[in-house]
Amino acid sequence: MSKIREIALAVEEGKSKIIAGLVEEALAEGISAAEILNEGMIAAMGVVGEKFKNNEIFVPEMLIAARAMKRGVEVLKPHLAATGVESIGKVIIGTVVGDLHDIGKNLVAMMIEGAGFEVIDLGVDVPPEKFVQAIKDNPDVNIVALSSLLTTTMPALKETIDTIEKAGVRDNVKIMVGGAPVTQAYADSIGADGYAPDAASAAELAKKLVS
Repeated sequence: MSKIREIALAVEEGKSKIIAGLVEEALAEGISAAEILNEGMIAAMGVVGEKFKNNEIFVPEMLIAARAMKRGVEVLKPHLAATGVESIGKVIIGTVVGDLHDIGKNLVAMMIEGAGFEVIDLGVDVPPEKFVQAIKDNPDVNIVALSSLLTTTMPALKETIDTIEKAGVRDNVKIMVGGAPVTQAYADSIGADGYAPDAASAAELAKKLVS
């Protein structure tokens, strides 16, 4: 079995303990960091996302795979920087003000990172102004991802989009929204550029928004 395939399987199966060693071995064999990332880890997270959408695996397995990916990326990061491998885009993500839920948001962040994006995670209970500041601090950002897990905090999604608009930075970014109570119709009504029902779909949507 090729080293790339071993790495992909380790990610798919969430084998965090062995992934770093496999990545080191692949680098030692002269396999490029970009190939390890794209054909090994990102491809594996694509498989994981598909399985999740088809109900073949569930959130715990997805989290374990994403953690393994993260461990592998930590080993690769210095090599990727040295070879000038670009991420496919930059995403600012956070749970809106008044909402302290983070499991869904964390999973989306991991899947988006697994798709090849750089992710800036603002955490939970994030006021609209903090999103605006993050956009200004990162002029190369492509996407802002907003999460709301409570019906009572859904209005904060609209408030955040409106605040981004008033700050004059709305045209610089695509805004995607998600969370248990959120629907495509609601996303359309508040002026979001996209809605995703789950983390795997969010990663696909992010890729579409920057293509």
